[in-house]
Parts: sequence; structure tokens; C-alpha cells
Amino acid sequence: MLDTKDFNFFDSQSSFDFKGFLLKIIAYWKWFLLSLLITFIYAYNVNIRKESIYGMESLIVVEDQNNPFFTSNTSLVFNWGGTSDKVQTIITTLRSRSHNEIVVDKLQYYINYLTKGEYYYKDAYGEVPFYVQIDKSKGQLFGQLIKIKFLSPTQYELTVDFGENTTTTVVHYNDLSVKPINISGGEFKKVFKINELIDLPFLNFKLLIKPEAFEYLNKEYYLRFDDFNSTVANYRNIDVAADAKALSVIRLQMEGPNKYRLVEYLNTTVKTLQKIQLDSKNQFANNTIGFIDSTLNVMESQIKDAENELKEFRRGKNILELEGVESGSALSAKLSGYDVEKDAINRKIAYYNLLKNYLEKTTDYSKLPAPTVAGIDDPNIIGNVSKLIQLSAERANMAYSVKNKKLFSEFDVEMESTKKVLLENINSAKNGLSLDLSLINKNIAKAEGEASLLPENKQEHIKITRKYNLKDKIYSSFLEKRSEAEIVKAANISDVTFLDPAKDVGGGLRGPKTNVNYILAAFLGFLIPLFIVFIIVFLDNNINTAEDIQKLTAIPLIGVVGLKNVKSNLAVFEKPKSPLSESFRAIRSSLQFMYKKQHKQDAIILMITSSVSGEGKTFCSINLATVFALSEKKTVIVGLDLRKPRIFGDFNIDNIVGVVNYLIGQKTIQDVIQKTHIPNLDVIPSGPIPPNPSELLMSDAMKEMIDELKTKYDYIILDTPPVGLVADALELANFCDTTLYVTRQGFTKKAMLNVVNEKHKRGELRNISIVFNGFQNKPKYGYGYGYGYGYGAYGEGYHDEQKPKSKWEKIVSKFKKNKD
Repeated sequence: MLDTKDFNFFDSQSSFDFKGFLLKIIAYWKWFLLSLLITFIYAYNVNIRKESIYGMESLIVVEDQNNPFFTSNTSLVFNWGGTSDKVQTIITTLRSRSHNEIVVDKLQYYINYLTKGEYYYKDAYGEVPFYVQIDKSKGQLFGQLIKIKFLSPTQYELTVDFGENTTTTVVHYNDLSVKPINISGGEFKKVFKINELIDLPFLNFKLLIKPEAFEYLNKEYYLRFDDFNSTVANYRNIDVAADAKALSVIRLQMEGPNKYRLVEYLNTTVKTLQKIQLDSKNQFANNTIGFIDSTLNVMESQIKDAENELKEFRRGKNILELEGVESGSALSAKLSGYDVEKDAINRKIAYYNLLKNYLEKTTDYSKLPAPTVAGIDDPNIIGNVSKLIQLSAERANMAYSVKNKKLFSEFDVEMESTKKVLLENINSAKNGLSLDLSLINKNIAKAEGEASLLPENKQEHIKITRKYNLKDKIYSSFLEKRSEAEIVKAANISDVTFLDPAKDVGGGLRGPKTNVNYILAAFLGFLIPLFIVFIIVFLDNNINTAEDIQKLTAIPLIGVVGLKNVKSNLAVFEKPKSPLSESFRAIRSSLQFMYKKQHKQDAIILMITSSVSGEGKTFCSINLATVFALSEKKTVIVGLDLRKPRIFGDFNIDNIVGVVNYLIGQKTIQDVIQKTHIPNLDVIPSGPIPPNPSELLMSDAMKEMIDELKTKYDYIILDTPPVGLVADALELANFCDTTLYVTRQGFTKKAMLNVVNEKHKRGELRNISIVFNGFQNKPKYGYGYGYGYGYGAYGEGYHDEQKPKSKWEKIVSKFKKNKD
């Protein structure tokens, strides 16, 4: 008795057959080849259509550049700060919108110079033989290609294709406004002279030839005026970062399709930064020089008046007599000294008052003069004023590039704190100066008392001389300070210096990464079909191999039948020596061996069924009956598929009378039996389709027909309906000695074997075996299986020789098969 354990379909799917999956992958090698071919062609086209991308870089260093003219003897003192926060400030500046606007505007990078390539317009900046000078106040054609063709060394042709448009837009680079204008449409073409000013509604520039230009005649170039803000935004993507090992070193990197443009931009942005940084550094000196110049302008007239007054007084008088008295001369010198000291104190007080008023009424402290211009040498005052100027300048620069309100508030807090400290320093210093001024005034009063004892003429001379000497000394002092400020300014250098300027030394190619694209193409070319094959395998619920059957059921596999190689179902009769015929003989031998063990002597009844229509049930019935008949056994095929009778067609007999006629009592058994052209093989067709096939098969007449056939034949083959669709076959199982359940490779669903397992378990199907039909030993079905098939390899001449088909014959055969 067969093992009738219950089989679970899902349990059978729990283990993954890697070897079978690998064989199926190999079977779809054409898919992989096609997929790889497509992906590599796509990658190749992507690579040739992409512009080459280059990378350039430069290195700068940020350090405190000490002015060599700052010595202990220099009366002007300037405090420029340290490098603690300069690096980050410079990095922020280089990325800022305002800074890049200056550089883009200076280089006019919103004007694109192009040449037409096979797949794209190439950025030819630095390679074209010309450049244009534009009038920024007038409109330039916005975003549209302008073709330039040089006809001669002195003339060129300008072409613009407007198509069917009657309006276009122009951009004014002085205020970045974009305005629409009316045009006539179509193609505009006109010849201009080199260096001629073009004055058109949509173009206003002058084209000039570069001195080094050559071989440019009859060649075509293109211009395009792009959006200024978009160009700036593009260059703000510059990669700026401090070196990890040397924090004062900054590395600037850019990528783009034009190396000349990259090198020029990197170097220009640093030079622009140097100029801005040096201008900021000189701001203190410029403020001081401006303050001194304004003071000198006032004092020039004052000293001239004093000099004229002294000359006028001395006119007609004895100079030796006026200056001859030693005490009078010494007294005059003493008073002049006191006057200078008093003026110095008054200037300090005046500066402090000016500074206090400035701090209380304004917020921009970048224009404050140096305290030393008024003779102030207090390090607290000097340090806080310079710090306030530096913070004010940094905040003004950040206003164009930084949108972080928190950062602004931090600056404001620090500036406010510095201002409060400075105001306290001013009050303290003014108190000290008031005491000094009071003491000087006492000394002056005392000296003036001594001078009052001198003759009136000498007193007046001393008074006028004091006035002149004071103006002269103040003027000389300011001239000296101005000279020092000019020297200091001239000696200043930027804290930003080139360590390694950008330079095209060859190479620098960053993309497109063709190797990466090809690797990606190979990966996708393999992965896509692999995924498809995996989905096919995962969703494939068909029985493809004999191993599938053995995993899903304990019902024995009695034989494997290959694909038929003839048009009709009479494969064994037409080609008796073919491997297909041998597979049916193998099944016959297995059945005979089984019957011999069972000591079967009388007629053998064999029922052939399947799960659904199309699995080859009728094909197996005909050919199995044929091998029995060819072994000289009287065999009959009984067509019991009353709903879909098909068995008669291959034998060229009619289906007018058959099983149905016998079962309803119209005909005798002899009337329904029809001879065939195959010896020892008879056929009883189904006959006309009845309205009640199940009832007929369950009738007593059915048993009578089987009993009569037992007396006439050795083998009775019952071609029954599929057990998975109707219950007719189950009613006939009681008459049968053996049931053959036909499955078909790539057609029968695995779940259908559950139906057979259940029926076998309940005893509805006895002595059941499985026939695996339509077998092809192809990798796409997993493992091969040689049981009962494949004898053609055993020796020459044993089977019918089959000439292999040519490729053309295979195509035609496949086409006819699909058509049928």
C-alpha cells in the first residue's frame, strides 16, 4: 500500500533550490546578453553626450602681516586684530553673494562664448578668437544663441533665429532688469565690421579680435547672454575649506567644463578678496589721513594769519631789542611750551567728545579716526576703538551674505559691550585730562603774571609770538602724523596671500566617470534580467521537473514522456523507434511488471486522467494503447470524456455512435466498436454529447460494457475526463486496475497535486501512478531527468535518425505551431 501521508504545498516551497535557479538563469542567457547590450549602448551614449568636467584648485594662507613701520617710535598706532577668526570670515566671504557678484561682474561671466559640438554646445571661453564689450545700460538679447561667423579679417556675420516669435526679452546688466521687446520674427542676419558698435533693439556691443587670434575665418561661434543672478549662484558653489592640518591654509576648488574659466575665476576671486581685505585694513589709516587733512586745511589759514600778524608787529621795530632780553626770551619759550601742552590736552578732550557723540548717535563705526591722531596713547582706548571699527566692518560685509539673525545679534551684543567699555574709558580719561588742564592753566597764569612786568611792547611781542609758535608746532605735528599714516598705509599688505595659485598643468579631469557608468551598466544589465528571472521562478507554480513531483507527492512516477515530434497524436505508430516511443514502452514495461507481481490473468483496465484539459491525457491514452497493440495485445481505447470527445480524430473515424449510444441502449457493443489502421487496436468513441454524462457513467450499463470488453480484449484503456474539473473519473475508478495521472511540464499547477493527494488518501483513486508528459531537458526547467527518456544517446542506429533542423526550419516550425 502506498504511503498516503498528507502533502502540504506551502511546505514544499520552503526550501530554495539554488542549483535549479542557477540552471534557469543560464537558460535565459539570451535575456542577459540583450540586457547587457542595451545597458552598455546606453552607457556609451551617455558618456559621449556628456561634457568633460575638470577640477581646479588653489591654496591661500591667512596670517597676520605685521607692518614693518610699526615701531615703538611710531606715534600712530593701529590694531588690526589676529587670525583667530579671520579664516572663517574669509571662507564665508568667498562663498558670499556680494563677493561673487563683484567677481562675476568683473569677469563678465554672464556672457557665454560657445562652439557647436556633435552633441552639445561647448563652453569655449578663452579659446574663441574674440571678445565683446557691452553697453550695460542698454538691452542685450537674453538667453538666446547668437551665431558669429567671420567672413574676413575685418567682417563677421551675426545671425539670430527668432523662429515664429514676435517678441523677445532683453537684459540690462546695469540694473539687472529684463524687459520684453517686439521683433519682426524669423531669422535676423547682418554683416558687421570688427570693432563696430552694434546698436540694435536687442543687441548693443562691440566685437574685438584678440591679438593672438588665428585661423578663425569661416568658422562659427556662438554668444549667449545669461542671467546675472543665476551665474552668481552657480559660482557660489565654490568649495572652500580650511586645511585639516594647517588651519590658516584655505583650499579653494571648483569644477566645470572649461579649465581656463576655472583658473581665471579662482585667481580673480582671491585677488578681489585681497583688495577688499587690504582696503578694509587701510580703512583706519584712511580715516586718520582724512581727519588730519581736514584739520590742516583749517590750520593753514590760521598759521598764515598768525605769521602775517607777527610780521606786521615787527615791521619798523628793532627785532634784537624785542628778543634781546634773556628773561623775556625764556619767558616766551616757557609760555609757548605751556600753550602746546594745553593744546594737546584740548585736542584729546575734543577727540573724546567727538568719539562719545559718535558712539551715542551712530551705529556705523568704520569711519572713526585713530585716537593717536589726537595724541592719545591709552592702550585701552586704542584697542577698543580698533576693535569697534573691525566689528563694524565685519558686520557690514556679513549683511550681504549671512542671513543668520542669531549671528548678527551676537555681533551686536559684542559691539554694544565694547561701546560701553569705551564710554567708561572716555569718562575716566576726561576726568584725568581736566586735572591736567587745570594745572596747565595755573602755570600759564603764573607765567603771564611774570610777563606783565615786562614793557608793553615786549608783552605784545610775546603774545603774538606765542600764537604763531603754537599754530606752527601743531601744524608740524599734524604733518608728521600724516606722513607716518601714509607710510604705514603704503607698507600694509593683505593678510591673504597665494600659497599655490590655480594653474592648468594638464589633467584635472573629474568626469564624466565613464568607467563608473560602464560598471553601473554591467550591474544593471545583469541585475534587471536576474530580477525578472527571479520573479518568473518565484511566481512559477508549474511542475517543471520530476523532482517537483517527488517533492509534492508520494505517488510513484511511472514514466517521463517527451514532446511529440509528429503532427498527429500517433507518435508511437508513426515513429516506433523514436525516443518518445521508447518512453511509452518503458511505461508499458513498468505496468506489466506491476501486474505480474499482482498475478493478474484476465483483462487489464487502465484509466488515464489528469487535472485539467490540455495536459496530454488523450495523447498518452492513444500512444500507450498503441504500444500494447504493437506487442500483439488486443487493445481498445474507450472515450469516456463525454463532455469533450476528442479521441476519434486521430484515427480518421467518426463520432456518430459510441459509448453514449451503448449506455442508453441504442446500440450493442459490437455496433460501437470501430477498427483502426493500427493492428490489434480498436476504438470506442464517446458518441454524441449527452445532457447527463455523470448519470450515464454511473449506470449499470457502464458495468455491463466493461464486462463485455473484458471478454474481448487484453487491455482496456479508459480515456476519462480530468479529475480536477468533474467527478466522472472518480466513478470509473472502481472498474480500473490502475490509474495513470498525467501531468505536463510547465503546464500542470503544483497545487493540483494536492487534489490527487487528497483523493488518493481517501481511497477514491487506487493503484495510481503519475506520468510526466511534455518533458524537455532544458535548463530553464531546472534539473534534467533521464528516466524513460533520452535513449538516443546509447548507440547509433538503435532509433530512427532525426536530422537536426536548421535555424530557418526551426523558425518556420515555431511559426506554424503558433499559427495552429
